[in-house]
Amino acid sequence: MLISKYSSPDFNPYGDTDPVDTAALWPAPTSAGPVDAVVALPGSKSLTNRELVLAALADGPSLLRAPLHSLDSSNMVGALRALGASIEERPASGAFGADWLVTPGELIGSTTIDCGQAGTVMRFVPPVAGLALGPTTFDADDSARGRPMATVIQALRALGVDVNDDRRSRLPFTVHGTGSVAGGAVTIDASSSSQFVSGLLLAAPRFTNGLQLTHEGERLPSLPHIDMTVAALAARGVEVSSPAVGQWVVEPAPISGAEIDIEPDLSNAAPFLAAALVTGGRVTISGWPQATTQVGAHLAELLPLFGASVTLENGALTVNGGDGIRAVQLDLTTGGELAPTLVALAALADGPSEITGIGHIRHHETDRLAALVAEINSLGGNVTELQDGLRIEPQPLHGGVWRSYHDHRMATTGALLGLVVAGVEIENVQTTAKTLPQFTQLWHEMVGGSTA
Repeated sequence: MLISKYSSPDFNPYGDTDPVDTAALWPAPTSAGPVDAVVALPGSKSLTNRELVLAALADGPSLLRAPLHSLDSSNMVGALRALGASIEERPASGAFGADWLVTPGELIGSTTIDCGQAGTVMRFVPPVAGLALGPTTFDADDSARGRPMATVIQALRALGVDVNDDRRSRLPFTVHGTGSVAGGAVTIDASSSSQFVSGLLLAAPRFTNGLQLTHEGERLPSLPHIDMTVAALAARGVEVSSPAVGQWVVEPAPISGAEIDIEPDLSNAAPFLAAALVTGGRVTISGWPQATTQVGAHLAELLPLFGASVTLENGALTVNGGDGIRAVQLDLTTGGELAPTLVALAALADGPSEITGIGHIRHHETDRLAALVAEINSLGGNVTELQDGLRIEPQPLHGGVWRSYHDHRMATTGALLGLVVAGVEIENVQTTAKTLPQFTQLWHEMVGGSTA
């Protein structure tokens, strides 16, 4: 059953006037044999952008060590600088770019913020703009203007903030900050994104009356991301209590400056680790934290369901592929951002799979359910959209153009299939710069280490 009109093989979110640029296609490398590689990854986008917001709202300077330098984090840096924070580069403590010294400043609006495609910017920064003095207009790339924003707009209004969105509940919109937010009790429906909860929690300690936040909706996806937000606040001296499931209470409190080490991005590790399964090889991700709130940590439990063996020793996670890929019946409610990689594995498995609990990824950078159906089926696959997920019936795949839809995880998913399907060409692989600018280099290095 097709849930979305975009589930047809002809789905193209760019419209008929924006065809694929065949001259800019990236030939996905095909592995000559089992890969055998050690991969180091730059910092977590989720942690970097949360820590940038908290640093801009803190009562003193913060040093972020080994932050992610990407399009999403660049958009966040630009947004917070526009509102008055000072963010300066310091000598790098990691291999992927400078550290950042963040010094809070007086929050001043009267500016326009370009969110790019960064959901964290468009959901985390409007509450900060409510604390600024003056109007702040939020806009984004054309491909991101359709992302759901009604929840944050309605929540800010309920908290006493004037927001002008011309009744569209979409970008662009303007937050008319008065220098303070009253705060108090508010009920939201965050079914489409946990970012709505995190964005309010991050700014809540600065609200005059704090925040009593309640989620009412069908489900709350990506709970680990909310746990990450709560842990980041706790590390800066702010306690978030949860009297019941779907409820959070934050009292007014100072946010402390801090020195923070940003962990590697474990979600970006997904296609690299999955490459071990796809090729029957071995991939190690260095710098893997012993304990973390990142969603990508669930890969250590998820990949064995597909037939991998996983070990974590001395800060390195190693995945060994087996003789094949097993079919799964998987509820992925808590880890929807991992879905594209896992769906690709299921498309190469030994039987039909169903991956559910991921209806909310229709509202990510693109409608990921529809996009995965369209692209895998365009290579000869058989994927069907369900109400809350996908059914994948493996079929022999062939080469062809794989469209990214301006979505970094769609691009990496095509590259993963290309390891064992000759002739896959990725449209707009540059979209991976959203969270991993080094993707193509790291991918080629991994494949180059294959054992024939």
